[in-house]
Amino acid sequence: MPITDKVAAAKQLNEFLRGVIQHGGFKLKYRITVDPPQEENRDWEQPEILVEFAGPDSPLLLARGAELMRSMELLAMNALRLQSGEHEKLCFDCGRHRALRLEELRTAAGVAAEKVRATGAPYAFAPMSSRERRMVHLALRDEGDLHTESEGEGRERHLVVYPKDYKPRTAPSSRPSSNRR
Repeated sequence: MPITDKVAAAKQLNEFLRGVIQHGGFKLKYRITVDPPQEENRDWEQPEILVEFAGPDSPLLLARGAELMRSMELLAMNALRLQSGEHEKLCFDCGRHRALRLEELRTAAGVAAEKVRATGAPYAFAPMSSRERRMVHLALRDEGDLHTESEGEGRERHLVVYPKDYKPRTAPSSRPSSNRR
């Protein structure tokens, strides 16, 4: 479901960000774009509202895997009352971090696919956000010989790439052998 009034949402977002930046003492500027043009690296993400940050405190936003920027994005989603299925409608970026991360995920998906094909064994990614897991799922969606699943709970949720017809090995029996001497 699209954001019904994007201009009103952008204004609300502007007020929210102005307060966060001012009260947080950040040296940041931002630009809010409604219906941003689709970029080549953003073919899987088509936000209805894009917020791009710049300024001397940009490294703070991007530290630890852009943890602060992602946290601000989550708070903004809550301020706009976006449901979890609507999170792709809003996108925060700084220094093209998001586009670079998407390219990194595409490359990692390709490497994982090749490892699974070569070994026949599943490949498990490290835990990642639901958005990043979605990007990997989408990167591999047309690979007919593979399938992907998200596994784990909470902060340990991760993505696993499997050969299409993968069957886990059965565990060896723990019964004692009758051929013992």
